[in-house]
Amino acid sequence: MPTAVPDRAVGATGEEPEVVRPGRSPVLPRGTGTTAARIGVLTVCQAALMVGFGLLITGPARTVWPLTVEDHVNEGLVRIRTGTLTTLSYLGSEAGNTLTVIAITLLSCVALLLLPRLPMWRQAVFLAVAVSLQALVFLAITESVDRARPHVHRLDASPPTSSYTSGHTGAATALYAGLAVLVLSRVRRPWRWPLAGLLFLVPLIVGVSRLYRGMHHPTDVIGGMANGALSLLIVGRALFTDGSVAAVPAPRTGHTDEVEEREPGSTAVIFNPTVTGEADREKLRRILAQHGHCAPKFIETTADDPGTGQTVGAVRDGATLVVVCGGDGTIRAAADALAGTGVPLVVVPCGTGNLLARNLGLPLTPATALDAALSGTPHRLDLGRIEGDGLTATHFAAMSGAGLDAAMLEHTDDRAKSAVGWPAYLLATFGTLRTPRMRLTVLLDDAPVLHRTARMVLLANVGTVQGGLTLVPAARPDDGLLDLLILDPRGPGGWLRALGVLIRGRRRTTRPATVDTRTGKKAVPVEFFTFRRAELTFAVPQSRELDGDPVSHGRRLTAEVRPGALTVLLPTREK
Repeated sequence: MPTAVPDRAVGATGEEPEVVRPGRSPVLPRGTGTTAARIGVLTVCQAALMVGFGLLITGPARTVWPLTVEDHVNEGLVRIRTGTLTTLSYLGSEAGNTLTVIAITLLSCVALLLLPRLPMWRQAVFLAVAVSLQALVFLAITESVDRARPHVHRLDASPPTSSYTSGHTGAATALYAGLAVLVLSRVRRPWRWPLAGLLFLVPLIVGVSRLYRGMHHPTDVIGGMANGALSLLIVGRALFTDGSVAAVPAPRTGHTDEVEEREPGSTAVIFNPTVTGEADREKLRRILAQHGHCAPKFIETTADDPGTGQTVGAVRDGATLVVVCGGDGTIRAAADALAGTGVPLVVVPCGTGNLLARNLGLPLTPATALDAALSGTPHRLDLGRIEGDGLTATHFAAMSGAGLDAAMLEHTDDRAKSAVGWPAYLLATFGTLRTPRMRLTVLLDDAPVLHRTARMVLLANVGTVQGGLTLVPAARPDDGLLDLLILDPRGPGGWLRALGVLIRGRRRTTRPATVDTRTGKKAVPVEFFTFRRAELTFAVPQSRELDGDPVSHGRRLTAEVRPGALTVLLPTREK
């Protein structure tokens, strides 16, 4: 089986310390010229795209619906004006004012650079450059596209620039959506999603305010949002997914904490050295000692063996407790070795995704997670046993799949994960959305064979992924079953329907979706199934992944549940 990619180093708060070579910039360690050139070329393409759209809506397409009803929208907003709405629109418009955007950008960058624990140089550069590039593209657009403002009473003085695009909306999108991305990568629950949601809402409020005040046509506002979003995407991909500009990984010391003698019944700590430094190990030692685990043996993983061999050796030598410090890949490797042994596992999350820890309700700070688990009780959890062509039989603890999610993981740069955390997966998604739809057959237990097309198939032992999104609502790691998600949206409407299904959550079912006899297409873009054994066969080789680690491409996956195969120490729940 291909070797799992080691997890990147993160600190106790989920951030990785920047490691900078002497003489290198802490923002762009290497490849600065190449990165700047790439950003410049993409920005020129962005400007050309935005100018082309502007020339289209002011030229050949100006008599095409929905452009023909834009004036009616502006006139309708004039008719509903009230004193209260006018005041609120003024406040909304000012949120995207040039001086407001400049002031908030400067304050945000200063705050990022003055963080007491770890200055976020790259995040500050990301925000400042995205806002600046949006402004440069806006100026190029207004010089190239001449569009008059709406023929309604305007509540603000008209600036000399063209109506297309909305500069307020573009600047607000680059600033507030950029801040939302940083919030998603750094702020912990319960404030993460409410705060990010409010920030994402601000550009929409600015755009509606500009329409209400008669300053822009609807397509001007849409263009402004597109301009700001493209600037964020270009800068984000350049700074966070290009290996030439990401932080240099910490050097491997090759040191393993050894104990000269270890009696049977001792504790083994399997740790990934890229995420567990000497200071972290010392904290873990103290917590273990507080719980009566004296002289634990620390055994580091390697690139060739991410944890399976070390765990097998520890159990063979008499370990009665195995503590695993790493990401989902390290924990999966250890769980594979512990399956069926009855030796308890303690999960100490140190990776980017930490899917198993999230779904088990463990704290995401390593030391806190260890203390909580050692204070808890053993629980029996299921594992999924999986194999396929070119894939040796092994186990997964959280999720495995093929298609879009596996392709996304293949395109996610490890250094990007160390810089922004799990939102790096979102950046990689943009490069994989055009992954071709796959054809497959599905055999679940003794049910008839299903023939499907799909963007993604997911075999799940747990249901929640990063960001708190629940992909498989009914999945439970201790119910003796596995769940299957088949995702196959078609067009923008299909993606919206799929998102609605995932947000609402659906109960698991073993009944296949109905098929439209006229088109031959499924009536729903998302299907859920439950099973004990599943055989998936693809028409052509597909990207595949196990617990967040890409593995070799192949045409087959066979998975079956192993009920209660893994014993895990979990915190005691308060009643």
